Amino acid sequence: MADGEVTITAPKIEVVLATLLIRSGEVVSVDQLVTEVWGGEPPQRATAALYVYVSQLRKLLPRDENGARPIETRSPGYVLHADEGQLDLHLFQRLVRESRAHVRAGRWDEARVGLEDALGLARGSALATLPGGPVINGFARWVNEVRLECQETLGEMKLRLGRHREMVGVLSGLIREYPLHEPFYGQLMLALYRCDRRADALGVYQTARETLNRELGLDPGRGLREMQRSILAADEVLDARPAV
Repeated sequence: MADGEVTITAPKIEVVLATLLIRSGEVVSVDQLVTEVWGGEPPQRATAALYVYVSQLRKLLPRDENGARPIETRSPGYVLHADEGQLDLHLFQRLVRESRAHVRAGRWDEARVGLEDALGLARGSALATLPGGPVINGFARWVNEVRLECQETLGEMKLRLGRHREMVGVLSGLIREYPLHEPFYGQLMLALYRCDRRADALGVYQTARETLNRELGLDPGRGLREMQRSILAADEVLDARPAV
């Protein structure tokens, strides 16, 4: 621990720590932790084993400046204390809040920087390899949804800033990752149109329609249909950089 880093390789202890970190500052009951670790069929001595896991975590985690352990026993379970700025989660949440405020205020570049920083903290699928229960799985879904929101908003900000050329490759990659997410198709169509690639932009619409019909039996939504009509009509509104 000389470098301040601790590596935990025991999966069940990882689950306990992840659950306490997700709910940092809140009491997590023993029953909740048992469910996260063992699901609906815990062993007979689950509570005793959980006590051992928490005890091991207390030994691994550093004390605060006052010498207190970060994990406190508090009925009906445990609470992990973490100062503001200690967890990437807290920084991620702050960056997302600030970026949303920048978007509402029309500060496109500030929003772009904040979103890029937030996405830098949320690369990959959150806790994808960690087995868990309602707390961990719910948290993973939330992070992935907010990550998707950040990617979509970041694309909008860059288009507003006139950075359509660099977005063509980025959006093509996002569509491969999220083939059913219609806003990425619309943003790619706009980026291609602004690169004087109208035929390619219309081809993206056809790809979206075929994918949605094949996978869901649905046609593109109103947003994509309106984008297609605007491109066909070479609508001047598409050239206005502040409008996406």
